[in-house]
Amino acid sequence: MERFELEEALQEEIRTGVFGEGFMKIVQSVRRNGKAFKIAMRPVVIGGRKLFQAEMTDDGQVCVKNFELDDARDGLEEIIAQRGARDLHMMTAKGDLHVRVTKKGRVLVSRSGAMDREVVVKPHDRVKKLPLTSFESASLLRTIGLSDGSGNIRASMRGKYDQVNEFLKVVAETLSDATEADKAKTFTVIDCGCGKAYLTISLYPYLTEVLGFSDVRIVGVDRRNDVISAAKEMAKRLDLADKVIFVESDLEKFNPADVLAPGAAERPEIDLVVSLHACDTATDEALAKGVEWKTRYILSAPCCQHELQKVLDDKGAFAGLMRQSILRERLCDILTDSFRAQILRILGFRTQVIEFVSSEATARNILLKCVWGVKPGQSGPVSEYLDLRDYWRVTPWLEKRLGDRLSKWLERYV
Repeated sequence: MERFELEEALQEEIRTGVFGEGFMKIVQSVRRNGKAFKIAMRPVVIGGRKLFQAEMTDDGQVCVKNFELDDARDGLEEIIAQRGARDLHMMTAKGDLHVRVTKKGRVLVSRSGAMDREVVVKPHDRVKKLPLTSFESASLLRTIGLSDGSGNIRASMRGKYDQVNEFLKVVAETLSDATEADKAKTFTVIDCGCGKAYLTISLYPYLTEVLGFSDVRIVGVDRRNDVISAAKEMAKRLDLADKVIFVESDLEKFNPADVLAPGAAERPEIDLVVSLHACDTATDEALAKGVEWKTRYILSAPCCQHELQKVLDDKGAFAGLMRQSILRERLCDILTDSFRAQILRILGFRTQVIEFVSSEATARNILLKCVWGVKPGQSGPVSEYLDLRDYWRVTPWLEKRLGDRLSKWLERYV
């Protein structure tokens, strides 16, 4: 038997599991030249026919295909014949099979006990009601690059398509309390760190055509010249250049009055601040701007969280946890978002931390949903924040950024 090759008995066990009764899913992960490759296969029913759906992820690029039985058999043989270090996981109604092949070619096998799980192969051809299909969106999706010339969502953009759809669902839910009078007046949105503007541009037709807001202004802000130039061109092609405006600026220096009401005595009213994966403290800056602009709604999906990792003490009872980089990173993610949520609560926002999209679409699937409307400076949120902050012996970046706006409430209880 060749190095890295699975024994024939193990190969046959995999074949029997996949094409026998009770098969649920098989996943194999491999690293090639430092890049991740994963293939997952599961049974689906499309048009009344039982097929096998394969989802292949190659260094972040996703491709999904459906196969008849014979083609699925060929695909499974390719999985089994894979060489090199890899991990394989097969799930069936009776239990799981785990196979790990190490870099030295050693094959490690483990099996779970009988689980008697019920297998339900759901039809996969049902029509999903998604925000981006609730209006005539073909031209928009093609222009912003989520779909190809035939109108099909690009495999590599499926994750972003799902993110935008789910974010728009949260927008609809958040704005469900808007009255007809609210919808009749000018509704202004600022997208902080808009990037390639998938969300920014999609927001306009969704707010106007689906949610019924009659006068919407959207401003996308990003410091990168290339993405702003591209976003302006897309808005122009969609005839939205005067409705969806893009500004090249550092977020901390951005003043919406310069764009929306130059020379006006009063600051323009900002109704909604959004940010989708603004990196590190850019998320904090977006939250701070929402507070300073007295925004009614803030929806922010954070991205990477590096600031707290630099200052968090790695000694004491958590030394073992902090030694593992992945655990340290996830702990800092949780703490950073906890601090953010508590600060917004102190400042008068009803704040929820939710999972807005599945982890298959993005690992960064947490969203802070903040709605203005409670008395600021209440003792409960303040004491909870101070207890958490003092336990970890850190001063979150957002606290420092907000200065007196926050400290005046904290000082009452220190």
